[in-house]
Amino acid sequence: MLTALALPAAGQGARVKRQVLSHPGFISTWAYLESPTDAYAAPSRHARVLGYLRLTTQDGTSELLFEQQRVLVHGSWWVQVRLPLRPAGQIGWVPKRTLGAPQTVHTYVVVSTEKMTLTLYRDGKVIFVTRVGTGKPSTPTPHGQFYIRDRLTGFGAGSIYGPLAFGTSALSNVETDWPGGGVIGIHGTNEPSLIPGHPSHGCIRVPNWEIVQLGRLLPIGTPLTIE
Repeated sequence: MLTALALPAAGQGARVKRQVLSHPGFISTWAYLESPTDAYAAPSRHARVLGYLRLTTQDGTSELLFEQQRVLVHGSWWVQVRLPLRPAGQIGWVPKRTLGAPQTVHTYVVVSTEKMTLTLYRDGKVIFVTRVGTGKPSTPTPHGQFYIRDRLTGFGAGSIYGPLAFGTSALSNVETDWPGGGVIGIHGTNEPSLIPGHPSHGCIRVPNWEIVQLGRLLPIGTPLTIE
């Protein structure tokens, strides 16, 4: 359903039409980026540019964006998205035409750095819980609202990433233990004795037998809260 929404930043108090696209834990929307674009602080090309979005991630996978809402401003649709940019946790706007067809997920993942747990929800119900290792005090895991950006496999035996890893939209200001550096990932480990705890450079470590199970349940595009 479309509703009226006042967004002064879109241009002199213009009235726009809005569609809410995501309700994390119940149904959420994401889409692949199909055209490189600037991300804006408001749904207007005259707004402040927050950063530039490319078609591929640091891992070489196709870039995708978590969609929060869509607005019609002066005849053009804009989408509010969570941004895989520094500083971590930014929200911005991109033209709808730069995005592919919307995809939906019914999952939601929450990581608590204090409790050292990862909890996965589907349709509002808990379906998976595990203990995790997170960032050291000197290299903390950032808190905020993010999403699962990609999935990587094929690591060698004894890899520090275990058998499976998920890249997230959270980026650190320091080098992490992610292959390309900077990305906050959720991955297996070759040091299970350090879980639960705070052993990492920001990434979220999961016991290998648990990351395999999580891999069967957690689709890309899933919203992520780190608290």
